Amino acid sequence: MKINLYTQTGDKNGTLELPKEIFEVPFNKDLIHQALVRQLANGRVAIAHTKSKGEVRGGGKKPLAQKHTGNARQGSIRNPHMKGGGVAFGPRKIRNFELMMPKNQRRKALFSALSVKAKSNEIMALEGYATDKPKTKEFAALLKKLPIEQDVLIVLPGKNENVQKATANLANAKTIIAGYINIQDLQKYQKVLLFKDAIKKLEETFLGNKRAQGASAQRSKKSSSASFEAERA
Repeated sequence: MKINLYTQTGDKNGTLELPKEIFEVPFNKDLIHQALVRQLANGRVAIAHTKSKGEVRGGGKKPLAQKHTGNARQGSIRNPHMKGGGVAFGPRKIRNFELMMPKNQRRKALFSALSVKAKSNEIMALEGYATDKPKTKEFAALLKKLPIEQDVLIVLPGKNENVQKATANLANAKTIIAGYINIQDLQKYQKVLLFKDAIKKLEETFLGNKRAQGASAQRSKKSSSASFEAERA
């Protein structure tokens, strides 16, 4: 599958071949949903906390005599049914929301989400971005020249302070390193802007170095043969 390649000035500069192992995977809605629920659950932090009967202060003495008062028997003023007492079955901050999912399923869900984006023409590539100082105004002008209607997820091959600082104050853009791309961001942002070198980083991270080298060599072979045929024609 091919995507449009753009320069730093916003001009189109041909197309770029995407690895089919990542961007041509069949759509699996249930697997994507499972991966998204897992990520959201693992990001939860248990904040709500109530004290039980044993944690509430006081209640060492019987509030009234056992008999001859006409009242029901009471052992402590900190029982859950008493005012100011402990809470029975209340929320606890020790609760664990973590969900498990096999690694192969997580990656298949990620590839499926990326494939949907690629098939819907929501992925584009950028050759690079070179600047001496990070300027939000300049990067925002670049995004306006690209076919981005709402928001965009910018995938970097590695740490790039100039790009990260330039997009920090943009409400419709987020930068992420290729190795940390995830289901939640892919579902949140409409467009994906891949730096050219980030594709190789995706292959190395999710396919391994050997498979990545083989896939890149195969793509280069196809591109060279296509150019040779074009010259002959």
